[in-house]
Amino acid sequence: MKRIWMASVVCSVMALGACSAEDSASFSGAETRGGADASPAPGSGLGAPSGGSSSGDGAGASSGSSAPGAEAPPQSGLLTAGVWDDNLNFDFFTKYVDLSAPALTGLPSFSAAERAAAKQKWAQRTGSTELDVTFLIDTTGSMGDELSYLQNEIDGIAQTIKTKFPQTTPRYGLVLYKDKADAYLTRWFDFKGLEEFRANLAAQTVGGGGDYPEAVAAGLDQVMKLSWRTGAVSRMTFWVADAPHHIGDEASVKASIDAAAAKDVHIYPVAASGADDRTEFTMRTAAQITGGRYIFLTDDSGIGNSHAEPHIPCYHVTKFDGALVRMVESEMAGARVAPEAEQIIRTVGNPKDGQCVTKDRGNVSIY
Repeated sequence: MKRIWMASVVCSVMALGACSAEDSASFSGAETRGGADASPAPGSGLGAPSGGSSSGDGAGASSGSSAPGAEAPPQSGLLTAGVWDDNLNFDFFTKYVDLSAPALTGLPSFSAAERAAAKQKWAQRTGSTELDVTFLIDTTGSMGDELSYLQNEIDGIAQTIKTKFPQTTPRYGLVLYKDKADAYLTRWFDFKGLEEFRANLAAQTVGGGGDYPEAVAAGLDQVMKLSWRTGAVSRMTFWVADAPHHIGDEASVKASIDAAAAKDVHIYPVAASGADDRTEFTMRTAAQITGGRYIFLTDDSGIGNSHAEPHIPCYHVTKFDGALVRMVESEMAGARVAPEAEQIIRTVGNPKDGQCVTKDRGNVSIY
C-alpha cells in the first residue's frame, strides 16, 4: 500500500445531490467529482461491508516497507478529512453495527447495553481548561504521507490551539507502533511541551509491516500507560492508521477502549488510505465508546492512494489540520464546534439546518 505522491492537487469539488437511500441497506452518494477523471458517486452510507481483507490477518494489500526519504514530503496543508459523530447519530450507528458485525471477524465485542451506556455518558459534556493530547501513529511502510504531514504541520496546529486557548498549557504525548519482527513493536514518549514533542516526532520514519494487520493492540495499550492528568483536562488521542489489529488481539483492543472510557480519554481515530471495513468498524467503535469522533481522510487533496468511502451518508470535507483543531475546540468547549463556511471544501448529503434526510433511516446530524 505504498503511497504515490500525485503531481497535481484536486482544486475544486462540487456536491450535487442528497443522501437518500437506493435501497434498505445503502445510500446512494449523490455526488460527482468534476474534471476528466470523474469517478462514480461515493459508496453506501449504511450497508454491510464489502468483504476484502476483513476476514483474516493475511488478506488485503501488504503494508510493505519504504526507505526513509523515498517519498517526497507532502506540500503544506493539503490533506483533507471528514468527521462523523456516532453518538450524535446513535440510531444510525446501531443499524450500522447490526449490518456490519455479522460480516466481519475479529472485532472487539461490545454489547448493545455497553454502547447505549456510552451514548448516554457522552451526551453530557463539560468544557475544560487544560489539554493532554496524544498522537498514536502507525509507522509501518504505508504511512509515510500521514507521518510527514504531521511532522510538517504540528507547529501550525499547536499555534492555532494556543491562539484560541491562550491560558492553556497543552501537553503532547507520542506513541508509535509497527508490528512483530519490525524495528520495534511500540515506541513511546510521555507528555511533554511542544518543543520536545516536535523533536521526537521529527525523528520518526516509516518502514516494516510486511502483512496487512499491525500492532494496534500494543499501541492502544501503551497510550493508556501515559501519565494523563486528571481534573478539568481534555484528554484526547488522535489514532492515525490505515490497517486493523491482528485477529486474536480483539480482547486486548477492547480492554484498552474500556480503559480509555474509564479515564475519559477520548479516542479520535483517523482512517488513512488503505483502511478496510474492519478498520473502520473498530475505529468507529473506539470513538463511540470513548466519546471521540471518527475522522477519515478523503481524496480531495489528490495525495496518496484512494481512500475508501466510509459507511456514512452526511459530512463536510475540510483541511485535515483544521479538522484536528476543530476537534480540540469541541473538547475544550464541551460542545460541537461547526466548521466555518470558508473551511468547507465540499459537502456530502445535502444537509439543511445541520440535518440530512435519508430515505428509510431517518435524519442524521452532520458534524
